Amino acid sequence: MPRRNGESLRIAVQSNGRLTGYSLELLKDIGLEFEDHERRLFTRCRNFPVELLFLRDDDIPEYVADGVADLGIVGLNVIHEKRAEVDRLVPLGFGFCTLTLAVPANASIRSPSELEGARIATTHPVSLARYLDEEQIGAEIVELAGGAEIAPALDVADAICDLVSTGTTLRIHDLRRIGDVWDSEAWLVASPGLDEGSGRSALVKRLRVRLDGLLTARRLKYVTLNAPREALPRIREILPGMRSPTVVPLADSGMVAVHAAAQEEVFWEAMERLKEAGATEILVLPVEKVMR
Repeated sequence: MPRRNGESLRIAVQSNGRLTGYSLELLKDIGLEFEDHERRLFTRCRNFPVELLFLRDDDIPEYVADGVADLGIVGLNVIHEKRAEVDRLVPLGFGFCTLTLAVPANASIRSPSELEGARIATTHPVSLARYLDEEQIGAEIVELAGGAEIAPALDVADAICDLVSTGTTLRIHDLRRIGDVWDSEAWLVASPGLDEGSGRSALVKRLRVRLDGLLTARRLKYVTLNAPREALPRIREILPGMRSPTVVPLADSGMVAVHAAAQEEVFWEAMERLKEAGATEILVLPVEKVMR
């Protein structure tokens, strides 16, 4: 491991897997410049005192918990499974999946409570054991390194407990979901030993401000429209913006231009309501960054 460069931050990210691309894009989007990580285990950012460690996702919680890395980007599923003592800072909005219980489509089992005495294949034995204990289900855990979905067809298990994103893998292997253990997404986590008064702590705060601006921007769309002035009360109900809309008088008497930021997930519904309220020339623009 290279010697730490002064008060620089170390951030651990997945070297190769489903979170890798999203993690690197996120770091670049908050302004960090670094070389392509291909065949690298370590690199330094050119424009910010940050060092990146490229690790197996299973190793990230331990490196962060031990203080070898100050921060890490890792799935909540790995944190659960490793019982990692890390501080969860920010959910990052990608890497969504669910640890799911499933059985063959033709099985008579309809709910997790019916797994009493069953064999359950999983790559997440710690998480499954905790769930079975909490639900008071007496089942045998069959621990596998991978390929849990094929275990019932090979008569290795009666059910599986595996990560599911879209459900395609379950359908391909003729499996049916009967319950969920927990939901997961990628998180930014920190070492519990990070000194609040240190230079590295100040760098974490700077990165969190940038990250908050980026994640907020991703949830927003910037909307501009023209409308009769008398429609403003209704429009303000529909598009309150982050605080309140900006209203600018137009050359046409009685008409105004309205500018506001809207939540993307209600965007289409909001557009329909704006049109009904009398709005015209509705434009929707992406928001790249927000500083609050």
